[in-house]
Amino acid sequence: MVSQTIDILKNELPLELESVVLPDDVVTGLVLVDIINGFCTVGAGNLAPREPNRQISGMINESARLARAFCDRRLPVMAFLDTHHPNKPEDPYPTHCIAGTHESNLVPALQWIEKEPNVTIRRKDCFDGYFGSIEDDGSNVFVDWVKNHQIRKLVVVGVCTDICVLDFVCSTMSARNRGFLRPLEEVVVYSAACATFDIPTHVATHTKGALAHPQEFMHHVGLYMAKERGAKIANQLSFSEQTKA
Repeated sequence: MVSQTIDILKNELPLELESVVLPDDVVTGLVLVDIINGFCTVGAGNLAPREPNRQISGMINESARLARAFCDRRLPVMAFLDTHHPNKPEDPYPTHCIAGTHESNLVPALQWIEKEPNVTIRRKDCFDGYFGSIEDDGSNVFVDWVKNHQIRKLVVVGVCTDICVLDFVCSTMSARNRGFLRPLEEVVVYSAACATFDIPTHVATHTKGALAHPQEFMHHVGLYMAKERGAKIANQLSFSEQTKA
């Protein structure tokens, strides 16, 4: 019954996915959003999955494969890591990804990127990596990264599709539209390398403060909203030399 309801809702919000070719004559950047233990590793924290999850596992595998393809080509990569201070809660969520803990670190499959010269790591203490990149002096690490590398196309992957990924995409599209991110032209969200969490209705009903969050549908909603903001949604990525990303 639940799956039938989700299918009905998806039919009301049809989402066209496309195959995207990453050209070799312009710079393409990759942004990895919050692919950390606290959101992705079973039992790692309050917001981590309680049991193995196919969507999250697939997201990790695809993100790691894509990161390797970008690093092999020496293309710029930025990884946002959700990192919080104990005295600064992020309502409405419970304590998570505290600075200095295992939760706020990259999943094992991506830890190797920390040693790659083309990778920029940015710890953030909010949902949105764009705002999480603002320094005390008003400068923005993400904006500078785009401009310094002359990035014209951006690929975004990670978790959660409908929260941190979507918030970042929305801010990035607004900034691009206002001319704050020149020469950025296009943002692509790669669906297979994104994921969100799952709280079935029956669980939420018996959990104080919890909201139902059906994984497949909310993943779909996140992608749909990103497309509404102007991002492309890809189900397949390839480089122009026909080497699959």
